[in-house]
Amino acid sequence: MHYANPKYITLMIFLTIGVALFYLWTIRRRRKLMNRFVEKSLAGSIAPTISAERKAVKMILVTVAAALMVFSLARPQWGFEWKETKMRGLDILIAVDVSKSMLATDVKPNRLERTKLAIKDLVKKLNGDRVGLIAFSGTAFLQCPLTIDYNGFLLTLDDLNINTIPRGGTSISGAIREAINVFKGQDKKYKTLIIITDGDDLEGDPLNAAKEALDQGMRIYCVGVGTFEGALIPVADERGSRGWVADKSGNVVKSKLNEELLKSVAISTGGSYVRATQSDFGLVLLYDKSISRLEKRDIEGKMNKQYQERYQYFLVIALIILLVEPFISERKRVPQ
Repeated sequence: MHYANPKYITLMIFLTIGVALFYLWTIRRRRKLMNRFVEKSLAGSIAPTISAERKAVKMILVTVAAALMVFSLARPQWGFEWKETKMRGLDILIAVDVSKSMLATDVKPNRLERTKLAIKDLVKKLNGDRVGLIAFSGTAFLQCPLTIDYNGFLLTLDDLNINTIPRGGTSISGAIREAINVFKGQDKKYKTLIIITDGDDLEGDPLNAAKEALDQGMRIYCVGVGTFEGALIPVADERGSRGWVADKSGNVVKSKLNEELLKSVAISTGGSYVRATQSDFGLVLLYDKSISRLEKRDIEGKMNKQYQERYQYFLVIALIILLVEPFISERKRVPQ
């Protein structure tokens, strides 16, 4: 037997025990009150037609009915059939900048960790959309292929760090072309790429790559992480001493958000841009207002067990008991 809500089985057990104990307590209390006013030897003669056995039967019936009603809430099921579940959704690739500049703390705790938290919030809203993960810095690699296994996707996301891609820099064009390769061979619809980056230390030609993506039917949405004022990039040396990233001349580098470029990349493909803030990263808003409204496609269905509900049997029995119980008299049958 399978239960859709097994937690109610525990409730049924406690309820049954509780009702039984309550009835026992009322019986004992009634006897004590009776013994205060009447001798034990005379107690039976006061109500000679009352049957203790019949009263016990009525109590048991009410207890069983209550237990069955709670048990029906557990939704017992047995027997099943295989049914194909078809889903409609989008293919969403999320490209995350893992360059050193994403360690800047102008967005707490830092740009990269805040990005991970925002993506996790987004995944909670997905229902049928396939999602994949690209990591990029100086180059780009697919970390998780498109999947509806959101738990597996999140495990891959947790592993992202600035050492995921060994080559430094920020190649947005590399991320776009990696997405083009992933989507290759698919319809010129349903393709969505979300790029999350500060756009700093730029390499390649993102606008030219965006035009290639548009030709393949891809829409690009950009989330800018960071501030216009910028922030220093923390780094630790081999001894664990903390310092700041510096250029070849030894000057400390400040990483700033390159917003204009990200806007141009997004708009050129019919997508949109949002700037992340400390209070609202904007990724969920971007999905709700734009991405979720795109045309969805049928994603390959899968066979699932469809269990047959049987709770109604127990509920009917409980109702029958409650209907019958009032007609059971507490009085003994007196011989004619």
